Amino acid sequence: MDATQLPVALASAPPLIAVHDLTKRYEMGSATQRAAGQGQNVHALRGVSLQIARGDFVAVMGASGSGKSTFMNVLGCLDRPSSGTYQLEGQAVEHLNSDALAALRNRRIGFVFQQFNLLPRASALENVELPLLYAGVKPAQRRERALAALQRVGLGERTGHRPTELSGGQQQRVAIARALVNAPELVLADEPTGALDSQTSAEIMQLLSSLNAEGVTIVLVTHEPDVAAWARRRLMFKDGLVVQDEGNGVRFQLKPTDEVTPKNWNLTPINEKGAP
Repeated sequence: MDATQLPVALASAPPLIAVHDLTKRYEMGSATQRAAGQGQNVHALRGVSLQIARGDFVAVMGASGSGKSTFMNVLGCLDRPSSGTYQLEGQAVEHLNSDALAALRNRRIGFVFQQFNLLPRASALENVELPLLYAGVKPAQRRERALAALQRVGLGERTGHRPTELSGGQQQRVAIARALVNAPELVLADEPTGALDSQTSAEIMQLLSSLNAEGVTIVLVTHEPDVAAWARRRLMFKDGLVVQDEGNGVRFQLKPTDEVTPKNWNLTPINEKGAP
């Protein structure tokens, strides 16, 4: 099977993620200014609509302030949209309360961060067990599942090591094992290679690619084209909009006219070299 194409069964299945007309506005200024209507509205997302298939591997790119991090925060249930809809495996997410969002994050979403976010005094095994601890899993089952997750990422011989006793690449593998231990539907990776050298970055991307080949849905944020090249699909954000989408069957490039707003979209097909 071509690694750049989703299996037919997955491509024809209902999407894992479906967002429609997603917006996010932040009102800047002091409380007094906002109360007086003098705050400044910043539009981080301006009406994003897309679907992500189960089992896909998607890279989200864009300059600082493009909206990519806000989009990832919404997908990860770390922030709510100002308007629009977000469904995760058919469940409407945008109006869930804080407790329901926390439960959804713990059960159905795994997170991988640039700086690993490991507890420095805990072993690799204890770090991987944390999501299971929050989920109320019994100790014996926690240990069994955490060991299996570490073995899955190639660290079965490093379970007792603390982060300071591991290389950067090994720490990121622990973080990936922690993301996988609850068997989530979705793994969100925020600049997972940003703190690593080029060789270690390639090893981590190979691991993520292998996990995706096993059926794990991965969405990652990156500034690096060589990292994005590992993904099956690439989304480019600019000014709160998806301005380019490659690898989703239809390839397009957004050509805004005078102003970047959804009303002015002009989708122009692009060729294999990415040029109109």
